[in-house]
Amino acid sequence: MEASRIESLLAPFLSPRSFRKDTGADEPRVEAGGPLSPIQLENISTYIDLLRRWNSRMNLTAVREPEEVLTRHFGESLFAARHLFPVAGGRRRTTNQVIDVGSGAGFPGLPIKIWAPDVHLTLIESNQKKASFLREVVRTLTLTNVDVFSDRAEDFPATAEVVILRAVERFEQILPIAARLVAPAGRLALLIGNSQVSQAENLAPRFSWDFPIPTPRATNTVLLIGEVQAS
Repeated sequence: MEASRIESLLAPFLSPRSFRKDTGADEPRVEAGGPLSPIQLENISTYIDLLRRWNSRMNLTAVREPEEVLTRHFGESLFAARHLFPVAGGRRRTTNQVIDVGSGAGFPGLPIKIWAPDVHLTLIESNQKKASFLREVVRTLTLTNVDVFSDRAEDFPATAEVVILRAVERFEQILPIAARLVAPAGRLALLIGNSQVSQAENLAPRFSWDFPIPTPRATNTVLLIGEVQAS
């Protein structure tokens, strides 16, 4: 896919302003950080090509059209990335450790890595075939400081400053596990349906939750970010 088309389709997700559906008020401004670099655009294009090839052999994602993959998967992932790691004073905020629980085809973890290359990313994916695909993406894009943990999230032995979870099955079982992987003073970021917000807040009571932010072009998907409350 041409770089200009990628930029055009991702623009709504990287715009510096979000909009509250409930009140009509603007969210606090989050700097977009300028256009994606040529390397980032090339990585996204290569990633889409890999996804299409592997998807012809195994079911990585039900979304198969390249432009829909771009807006549904990359768009939502980069929307989360720019809120978690915004630009401040000309520099992008980064953190040492990020965990993507139930990574599947790599969303949102790998686009977050493309957005914020300095993070140390762990992709947790127990499906061995999907884990093989993730390793192939990491190798092809020559990404560094990316680990693929091909086992259950409850068996992962460490914590991270940021843990992210997106549209997983068995949400009520996996969310408390993801919450336990968040380090003290860390953040838990969820890309979920708007109807799941109350459930998330009840399942993870030790977090102080921000107002859910609707994702662009989605009817009910929101980004919900919580921070571990001080004891």
